[in-house]
Amino acid sequence: MSGDQACTSGELLARAISGDAIAFGTLVRRHQRSVYSLALRMLADRHQAEDLAQEVFLQLYCSLGSVESEEHLGFWLRRVTMHRAIDRLRREPKHLTSPLVDAELVAGEAPDADPILERRLRGLLGELAPAARAVVVLRYQEDLDPVEIARTLKMPVNTVKSHLKRSLAQLRAALTVPGAGGDHPAPPQPLPSGHRTLV
Repeated sequence: MSGDQACTSGELLARAISGDAIAFGTLVRRHQRSVYSLALRMLADRHQAEDLAQEVFLQLYCSLGSVESEEHLGFWLRRVTMHRAIDRLRREPKHLTSPLVDAELVAGEAPDADPILERRLRGLLGELAPAARAVVVLRYQEDLDPVEIARTLKMPVNTVKSHLKRSLAQLRAALTVPGAGGDHPAPPQPLPSGHRTLV
């Protein structure tokens, strides 16, 4: 293991802020999968997700001085990724509403999940409005609570809760429509916070 690989993200961040390009590259490689995963969940397109991830890390490079700690770095990357994804969806909604087929290749799926139901849920997620989609992704992929989601999206907590309630109701209703969700009934209760699937 190289010296950079053994460093914590906090140590790499400090070195990157001081101008160490190698440390910044290691920092990018360490966080690029999580940024790409979020972007892919939101945009449902590999190329768009890759492009957005590059934009996020370019913005990080230009804003290193504003990142205060390792914990703040994770929060910063998540916030910038989600806001950039929402902006893209609002600008190009017709091109970024396809089912999230590629997202099944990203870590975070429950190993015993029903693949047909998972695929259907990803497709339904792509039909949600950008802000609502962001709330659902942060809740069930990132396992954030409503207060953390509100901080990330700069959104009132009550608005976050409303998005969650309406979105889950919409997803469940779609799954009960004949032919929409196969033979799978809608889940009767909200999922626990530790669940890694989307709804």
